[in-house]
Amino acid sequence: MFERVREIGPILRRLSMNTLFDSTFMQLGIIIGSAFAANPDLRLVMGTLVASSISLGISSGVSVYESETLERERRVVELEKALFRKLDNTVITENYRTYAMILFVVNFFTPIVCCSIIIVPLILAAFQLLDTATASWVSVTVALSILFVAGAYLGRLGKQKPFIKGLRMVIFGAAAFTIGYLIQILI
Repeated sequence: MFERVREIGPILRRLSMNTLFDSTFMQLGIIIGSAFAANPDLRLVMGTLVASSISLGISSGVSVYESETLERERRVVELEKALFRKLDNTVITENYRTYAMILFVVNFFTPIVCCSIIIVPLILAAFQLLDTATASWVSVTVALSILFVAGAYLGRLGKQKPFIKGLRMVIFGAAAFTIGYLIQILI
């Protein structure tokens, strides 16, 4: 059991972190491009966030599933050649299918979970508990916080300085925000 977790763990972390960063930056871009407009339509902003997150989840999940399935099938073929026997319906092939499905599920839900966190201030604005501008700034802050936590987590895993790694991710997020904000103002 622990051997299986050890085998899939690094792949799961790497791919889910990539998806987390992709989804956070994408959602940050949507907020910049639409929530900070002169007359933002909150339903449109929230609909775009949700639809884009689901689309990214499907894209990430399917691409991860297909690439992992391909890689693991290649490993099975190599093992079969080395062992001079077929490995159909063995623990090895069943584990590979399970790994690919776990990777699919995690990468599918990562953007959706990220969206469900970032969208909360905008939902509060839709219920008129926050004004739209404040909700947009809070959503941006939440997105940057997600980047910080993910960066710090990676720093800790890599036995680097978690705060510095988290801060670095925030700087990248702030740069993306600034560029997007300037583009939105100029257009």
